Amino acid sequence: MLELLNITPFGALHTLIAIIGVLAGFIALFRHRQIRLDSTAGRLFFWFTLGAAVTGLFIFRRGGFGPPHVLSVLTLLVLGLAWFAEKRSGFGRLSGYAAVLLNLTALFFHFIPASVETLTRLPLGAPYAAGPEDPRLFGPIGAAFAAYLIGAVWQLLRVRGAARRASSAGADLA
Repeated sequence: MLELLNITPFGALHTLIAIIGVLAGFIALFRHRQIRLDSTAGRLFFWFTLGAAVTGLFIFRRGGFGPPHVLSVLTLLVLGLAWFAEKRSGFGRLSGYAAVLLNLTALFFHFIPASVETLTRLPLGAPYAAGPEDPRLFGPIGAAFAAYLIGAVWQLLRVRGAARRASSAGADLA
C-alpha cells in the first residue's frame, strides 16, 4: 500500500503522527471550543503537532530544504509561543488571546501540507493535483484559510466575551 501512495515508512509514521495531532485539535475545539494545554485533547494536539513538525524536517521527498520545512519551523515557533502564552502568561493581558490564536494557527498549518500531500497522491492513478505548485491546490488551501480566519475571529470574540464576563463578575463582588 505504501508503494501505491509513493510514501516511505518514515513518511507513513510522520503522517500518522500528524493525523493524531489534527484529530486531537478538532476534538479539543469541539469539546472545549478552543485548544488549550489544560485538556487531554489539547496536550495531545500540542505533542503530536510538535512531533509532526520535527519529523517533517527529515523528509526530503522533493529535494532539499524547501517550503514544507519552513512551515515545520514556523509550526515549532507558533507552538512555542502558544505554550509561552498559555503556561507562562508571556503576553500579559493578551496571553489568553495569543494562546487560542496561536494554537488555532498551528492547526491551520496542518492543512497546508495535508492538502498538498493528499491531493497530489489521491485518487490513486489520477491525483487531483499534479504537484505542489499546481494552481488547483489554491482552492482547497484558500478554503482552509477562510475557515481559519472565521475560526480565529470566533475564538478572539469568545475570549473577549469571557474576559468581560469575568471582569464584570469581579466588579459585582467588590
